[in-house]
Amino acid sequence: MIQILEARYLDGYRIVMRFNTGEEGVVDLTDVLERFPAAKPLKDKAVFANFFLDEWPTLAWPCGFDFSPEALYERATGLNRASVRLNSAHQSIGCHEMMPKLRR
Repeated sequence: MIQILEARYLDGYRIVMRFNTGEEGVVDLTDVLERFPAAKPLKDKAVFANFFLDEWPTLAWPCGFDFSPEALYERATGLNRASVRLNSAHQSIGCHEMMPKLRR
């Protein structure tokens, strides 16, 4: 199961991430903000930078938008998630109920 161990805001709509697989990378989510109506509040960079890691752990925002750890792993590393053992319970981009803030 892919997990995000650390996430740090870089600039714009980019976040540096470190995964439990040992890989690190930068994720640019600019295209996501354009494609998903639920991500509209995140176009404000101050709101975008206010992410946290939820209980999966994956990136989530107070507005309820989150992004699967597997998809973030693919974006950050360029590696196919099929090559990594996955937890199929949470593999989609989506808008869910707001999760409690655990850590940023």
